[in-house]
Amino acid sequence: MIGISCNKEYLERFPLDSPFNENFLANETELEIAVTGVYNSLWYSFSGTPFSLTLDYASDIAWERNTNDLQVLGLGLINPNNSFTSGFWSHFYMGIARCNNILDQEERLKEVVPEESYNRLISEARFFRAYYYFYLNELFGGVPLIKHMVSLSDSQTRRATKDEITDFIISELDAAKPFLLKDTNSSNRGRVNVGTALALKSRVALFNERWEEAVNAAQELMELGNYQLHDKFDELFSYAGQNSKEIIFSVQYLEGLQVHGLANQFYSRLAKGFSGKIPVQSMVDSYECIDGLPIDKSPLFNPEKPFENRDPRLNYSIVLPQTRFINYMFETHPDSLMTWNYNTVPATRVSNIDATNAYATFSGYLWRKYTDVADREEPGRSNINIILFRYAEVLLNYAEAKVELNEIDQSVYNAINAVRQRSSVEMPPITGGKSQEDLRYIIRKERKYEFAAEGLRFFDIRRWKIAHEVMPGKLLGRVRNDFLETAPTIDKNGTPHYEAVPNGNKMRVIETRVYNKDRDYLWPIPRLEMEVNHELIQNPNY
Repeated sequence: MIGISCNKEYLERFPLDSPFNENFLANETELEIAVTGVYNSLWYSFSGTPFSLTLDYASDIAWERNTNDLQVLGLGLINPNNSFTSGFWSHFYMGIARCNNILDQEERLKEVVPEESYNRLISEARFFRAYYYFYLNELFGGVPLIKHMVSLSDSQTRRATKDEITDFIISELDAAKPFLLKDTNSSNRGRVNVGTALALKSRVALFNERWEEAVNAAQELMELGNYQLHDKFDELFSYAGQNSKEIIFSVQYLEGLQVHGLANQFYSRLAKGFSGKIPVQSMVDSYECIDGLPIDKSPLFNPEKPFENRDPRLNYSIVLPQTRFINYMFETHPDSLMTWNYNTVPATRVSNIDATNAYATFSGYLWRKYTDVADREEPGRSNINIILFRYAEVLLNYAEAKVELNEIDQSVYNAINAVRQRSSVEMPPITGGKSQEDLRYIIRKERKYEFAAEGLRFFDIRRWKIAHEVMPGKLLGRVRNDFLETAPTIDKNGTPHYEAVPNGNKMRVIETRVYNKDRDYLWPIPRLEMEVNHELIQNPNY
């Protein structure tokens, strides 16, 4: 008879097929694996759309067609049970937990990992902890500041203030920056570097009205000399532009590893897409004419040909009627029952489901950014990298912060005009002698034109405290059978108003939104979090 041993060493053996808390992070390779797990949190998506791009669909420039909790957020009907907002909370705290698990073992890791690798990898974890707290802090206001792994008994944690979280983010970035890569190249592309930390710091400081810190971080990044604006604006958001020197940091995708479904959401129905996330008429009408004047002031604007003589970024960012898109002629006029298919040689006429399908674009427009004809066979499996930080943002961060400090010098004009006058855009320069107020609104409009569909508009209208002005009311698409008879009135923020347009009542009403200025500037703390953490206090009026 064979006896069964109760040998303690045998019973406490660790699993051989996966990491285990008590033996993981024992060497440099395992630390690399753990930090890679922190990067992988960037693949978070909602209905096929990478998280960083989703927020514009709860802003004034775009609409989410899919019936889900992102559409509910845009409508202004959010509550603590909203799965979209709750998903941000749970996902980013999960990312923070991954960082904390690494950073809690700093002292032990220092003994087993070569110093240079140790410093870089620990700093990357520190950067991402700051990045994830940035989203939580801006969306929910002050949140629990968790800096270590916690047990269930320690999980009752009060909310820190927004300023406390901001202080922490900036201190983390300052601590990480000296040890991050100075620059990245083809061998380490996609890794956080010094420029990434400075870009985040400039954004965080700007969003929290820490103007001096925003200026200094942006200026330090500019002086690195590692980044420059990409000549071809439209190329930035395609496979051809993925290695551009304008891109400071992007989320890396690769077939066989991780892909996203953004093309599915942005493509037309003819191109096998859903037309699920779309720009609205007010975004189209915001863009200036090529003389630098808004369409209600420019003699170059012709209501019968409304897309001519416009800021080139309009056509680079938005698919306009009667333009070629993914090898089809895009047309949304209801009488255009046939259109051109350029996938054949010669081109052939095909049924135009972008005009007849009930789920084609509701506004008459689509997004052109992040759409590449190379994805046409499998639009649900795109691996175009998603840009989180690019040099144009840093330039405009710098200019805005300088203007708010009322330190208006030539460097402010240089930063704005560099963005306006890249060779593929060439909008007229902003000339000197402008007041602080003039420049404030110039920059606000410039950000709207430059970053449409990139996820920044949602933050901008909240921090400028104009969300309650631009969000409520009718969300409009184009006049289905024609164009507007006259230009709408464009206000100082670049927002169109249609009350005086003779046939404005014929515009398609996509939905009617509400916005509670005493509530909706912050998201609600998720209901489940309130139930399990009794130290939390809900945001007002939820």
